[in-house]
Amino acid sequence: MKKLIYLTGLLLVFFQPGFSQPQPAAGSKLSLPAALKFALANNETIKKAQLDEKGAEYKIKETKGSGLPQINGTGTVTTYPALATQLLPGELAGQPGTLIPVQFGTKYNTSGGIQLQQLLFRKSFFIGLEAAHTTQDLYSLRTQMSEEEVIYNVSSAYLQLLQTKEQFATINANFKRLEQLEKILKLQYQNDVATKVQLNRVTVNKTNLENSRQTLNAAYDQQLNALKFFMGMPMDQNIEVDDAAVVLDIPLTAQDDARAILAEKVNFKLLNTQKDLYKLNVRNISSGYTPSLSAVGNYSYNAQRNQFNFFDGSQPWFKAVSIGVQLNVPIFDGFQRKNQIRQAQIEVDKVEQDISQLTRNTQMALENARTQIQTSLSSIQAQERNVNLAQEVYRNTNDLYKEGLAPLTDVLDTEVNLREAQTNLNNERLKYQLAQLTYLQAKGELKTLLK
Repeated sequence: MKKLIYLTGLLLVFFQPGFSQPQPAAGSKLSLPAALKFALANNETIKKAQLDEKGAEYKIKETKGSGLPQINGTGTVTTYPALATQLLPGELAGQPGTLIPVQFGTKYNTSGGIQLQQLLFRKSFFIGLEAAHTTQDLYSLRTQMSEEEVIYNVSSAYLQLLQTKEQFATINANFKRLEQLEKILKLQYQNDVATKVQLNRVTVNKTNLENSRQTLNAAYDQQLNALKFFMGMPMDQNIEVDDAAVVLDIPLTAQDDARAILAEKVNFKLLNTQKDLYKLNVRNISSGYTPSLSAVGNYSYNAQRNQFNFFDGSQPWFKAVSIGVQLNVPIFDGFQRKNQIRQAQIEVDKVEQDISQLTRNTQMALENARTQIQTSLSSIQAQERNVNLAQEVYRNTNDLYKEGLAPLTDVLDTEVNLREAQTNLNNERLKYQLAQLTYLQAKGELKTLLK
């Protein structure tokens, strides 16, 4: 093993690490704000939420329409193959003590007219109109919730992509070194300087590293597809994330006011709007105990014939007009409405529990995010110092090796330590940015990433 480490060190001395990474086919580079703006315009979940919001506008118009005059046209044609027979006292025809069979009506009857009904008072109408406006507010908040979810998902996928791209630096550098070392060992093996076992070990390590690179490359493709999915972008569109700029660097406030933050969060407003809607439902059911009043009017023409000659203009038609009001007073419904109110009130109580849970969850999320940010920031500072120290040790050891004062194994060990320190620093930076993303989500400020 020491010989293998020694031979591997040859590569570290003579070859500088290179960096190559999987590049999608030529396409536009996306910054995080650009990716988020594209997602807000194209994500299907947001589009569905916007359609629900549009549907709520039509619901308001529908509810208003029930308070406008309702006009219906009517028309009937009736035929009586056998007219009903009634028995009249014979005294009417000078035949006392007998019953005379008489048929009333004609064989054909027809009528046509217009019926108008105008709501004068129904408490549920006004409650329904208020509920329709509240529903519109609810769907508007749901659209905002969908936008925040998309922003979080796109941002998280974007950061993961940056992390995966960074991981290729170490893997590709190692792979290039192993390739060069393999070439050197082949020459040394041919000259009986290196053994077959040493050469095989390098080949095995190179193969394992190649497998790791392929796995990472597959992960990169999957993460890129996930980013496209959250953005609402076609999978065959070529894009490349812009890894040149710092993505997130949000300073922590001295102290977060959880109550103030909660009051401005979309999901808190959504739950309160939902609670208002459920309360309106309770009021709507309760309004069923209230009488309703409507104005009604009918205007019609009718005709009666023994022959089907309704199109004969010389035959008479008779007009009928009626105007009135209709009062409906609920008296007893078998306690149905009472139990409906109780069921509706349970929904209000359930939302109250959701609000209480959200309050505690917001406090927890803020505290956890702050703790993670502070921990990651401290870890980054420690890892940066560690990287600087590892670089200094590597340079000094490499200089000593060139002067013949240090074995190559020491050079290898210090280079491995440097690479591990750089990897740990990269991982901590990702944790730091993800913690900031979670912190923004807890504060309800994810949309600041659009700027």
